[in-house]
Amino acid sequence: MNWKWITPKLLVISAIILFATLMRLVPHYPNFTPIAAIALFGGAHLGKRWIAFMIPMIALFISDLFLGFHNFMIPVYFSFALVVLLGTLMRNNIRIPFVIGGSLAGSVLFFLITNAAVAFMTPFYPNSFQGLMMSYTMAIPFFHTALLGDLFYNAVFFGGFYFVQQRVPSLKLA
Repeated sequence: MNWKWITPKLLVISAIILFATLMRLVPHYPNFTPIAAIALFGGAHLGKRWIAFMIPMIALFISDLFLGFHNFMIPVYFSFALVVLLGTLMRNNIRIPFVIGGSLAGSVLFFLITNAAVAFMTPFYPNSFQGLMMSYTMAIPFFHTALLGDLFYNAVFFGGFYFVQQRVPSLKLA
């Protein structure tokens, strides 16, 4: 079996993602979690596309084993898969404006997809456009915290990895 795809860069990035997954398990301010940042960072830095999708998804699944499974897992995982895709789009041009834009876009995608699922998969809202708008309106306070968490964790992951790459040049290799 050919194991050449396992590089020091892959191991360091995987360790960052697994650490972030553990951060999801410790007490934290509601919605201030590293989840979307895991997906964006993994998509941007993990070389092979299948690895970029698998490692963040496996990390999320492992943390869900401890946090518990729920009826909205498919929309949640789908939204994070789209955030991984956003990360892969910025892979060759990782710059501060793109990280901020990816954070914003990832937060908005997650907000739109998961709250649409809540609107249409629960009895809390009428199954209509009005119900969807009610779901979005009720979720706005949670969006602010999630957005701040995404921006914070993306700054930590992308910035931290950039500084580590400056000290360990072999991590710059694809």
